[in-house]
Amino acid sequence: MTDPDRSAPEEVMWAGRFITARKRGKWEYVGRARGIHAAVILAIDDAHVLLVDQYRVPLGRRCIELPAGLVGDETEGEEASLAAARELEEETGYRPARLESLGQFFSSPGMVSESFTLFRAHDLERTGMGGGVAGEDIIVHRVPIATLPDRIAAWRAEGYAMDVKLLLLLGAGMMA
Repeated sequence: MTDPDRSAPEEVMWAGRFITARKRGKWEYVGRARGIHAAVILAIDDAHVLLVDQYRVPLGRRCIELPAGLVGDETEGEEASLAAARELEEETGYRPARLESLGQFFSSPGMVSESFTLFRAHDLERTGMGGGVAGEDIIVHRVPIATLPDRIAAWRAEGYAMDVKLLLLLGAGMMA
């Protein structure tokens, strides 16, 4: 059975610099404007995973996340791996010697058309403190993988939001 709205015309309800709200039949959804997508980086250094926390206005609180950033928001046609390397270094202060693409993913496909490419960063070199660009207020966390579930539980108890991509790190333990 197919959704009858599959072939309905798409309407742009509202368009901003980064987000576009659309409607197709009964479906309302948002996506990135101008072909922008995201790069997310899984960076593991000496059995520690690099995470970032920053205030997210839509959530009204700080959120624990894998490092990530937009691809093509400043330079049209930007290569996703170049954006991933830049964002990892800006946010965490670590530069990867090599990035491996783990594929394209969609975080909330019933409501958001945005995709991200997940990269695994290899052979990290510390180049600075991280923290993002001016105004981002990013805090870097280098968490031992062995203690990650407990650390996430503690952050939750403190009121932090958790990005869905953290399931990548918790998945196997959640199925035990």
